[in-house]
Amino acid sequence: MAEAAWAAIHLQNITKSFPGVLANDRVSLALRSGEVHALLGENGAGKTTLMNILYGLYRADAGEIWVKGRKVNIRSPRHALSLGIGMVHQHFKLVLPHTVAENVALGLSGTPFWAPTRAVARRLGDLSDRYGLPVDPDRRVWDLSAGEQQRVEILKALIRGAEVLVLDEPTSVLTPHEVGELLKVLGRMKAEGHAIVFISHKLDEVLEAADWVTVMRRGQVVGTVRAEETDKAALARMMVGREVVFRLTKKACTPGEAALVAEDLHVRSDRGSLALKGISLALCRGEILGVAGVAGNGQRELVEVLTGLRRAERGRVQVLGQDLTRASARRLSDSGVAHIPEERIRMGIVPGLSVEENLILKRHHRPPFCRGGILRLAAARRFAGQAIEEYRIQTPSARTPAKLLSGGNIQKLILARELSGSPALVIAAHPTYGLDVGATEQIRELLLRQRDAGAGILLVSEDLEEIMELADRIAVLFRGEIMGVVPAGEASLEEIGLMMAGERRAAAAAGGGR
Repeated sequence: MAEAAWAAIHLQNITKSFPGVLANDRVSLALRSGEVHALLGENGAGKTTLMNILYGLYRADAGEIWVKGRKVNIRSPRHALSLGIGMVHQHFKLVLPHTVAENVALGLSGTPFWAPTRAVARRLGDLSDRYGLPVDPDRRVWDLSAGEQQRVEILKALIRGAEVLVLDEPTSVLTPHEVGELLKVLGRMKAEGHAIVFISHKLDEVLEAADWVTVMRRGQVVGTVRAEETDKAALARMMVGREVVFRLTKKACTPGEAALVAEDLHVRSDRGSLALKGISLALCRGEILGVAGVAGNGQRELVEVLTGLRRAERGRVQVLGQDLTRASARRLSDSGVAHIPEERIRMGIVPGLSVEENLILKRHHRPPFCRGGILRLAAARRFAGQAIEEYRIQTPSARTPAKLLSGGNIQKLILARELSGSPALVIAAHPTYGLDVGATEQIRELLLRQRDAGAGILLVSEDLEEIMELADRIAVLFRGEIMGVVPAGEASLEEIGLMMAGERRAAAAAGGGR
């Protein structure tokens, strides 16, 4: 084992199969102490499977794992933690009914028998201040946004002080400032001799943070390069096997009739406090209105009240001139509203149903899929085959359970279902969160195509680059209020960042109107 002398971790010829999928095909990877090793690849390339094997969640079909020069058989996450291996997962491993402090205390050694969460809360406060990852230790996880849950996962890993830390998409929902702070943390961990695996689709971050970059495609390693000896274009080409367009061509905006008018919306959060405090928005067909803001400032409640998943305490919602303030999710869907949810697995699909069944979920009660109360399977199969081809959904078959698809392909499934009916209004929450450069490029092109076809698109995203690139106008939410609305062509990252921090834009149009 020649490399084991210098590698904290060495994975050799790891192979893992699932029904119909060869996830890892003889993958070898060496992780050095005191270095950040980035792992890149398209969704479904096998990156997360490989790291789940290292963390003991899966068992490899073949291959060897060496830790500090010793061959090991990692049986469980507890065993991995005992070997000094920690992991922050892309899909959160949190107990939803418990508080933040209770989640962190679970399995954490060194906590006192009496009032363990009090001691954990103190440690969380110290870490939150130190790393710029604010969380309320007393809040229950089910009440947190995706970005806040991601912070909890990062803090769980940091509080355990793992010698080898695997970060699977840790920055997907962080602000630029928080990303910068996390990268500083990684620099300090490197200096202390930690080995870090950094899985990300954000190539700028990879090039800034990593010492080495390994690229995977279709379960195999394409190559390993020094970060200082490569660039974004070369990495993207290795990932997807073709040139990737980083700047999309966007036609001039030609707004049509009002697609959405929200007036004086007051909406309460699950905790009973006001999450939206009298906000008003106007969105026309043929334009994209971006909604920016740090996680937890009312974005989730805004999306839910506009899609029939939450009731407004006060105010009015109009879609294409119809008053749909208290309409159900089905009625809004039937009225031409498409919803691309933030949590694609929990809210966007039924994991146990097939790809085919998920594709017709919102239209199964209408022709051509249903006549006389009877489901027409032939029509569903034809539609599924066309959608899989058009949206390039990588699946063994239309009858494969949706839960077996990668995150990017699940998102393509949701887009195929939501956009196939030519919706008048699209509510898109974090549509490219956690996706690779190829899938991100495809989904952004799809949204622009919908806009050019006359749909009004409300784009809620914490990715400022995405907001700046796609939106025609940008509204910024802070603590349930709109700090300002600015034309995208006049916006700067500095101005948007100030509004995200609570500084109101004096020149903003009253109520977010045009």
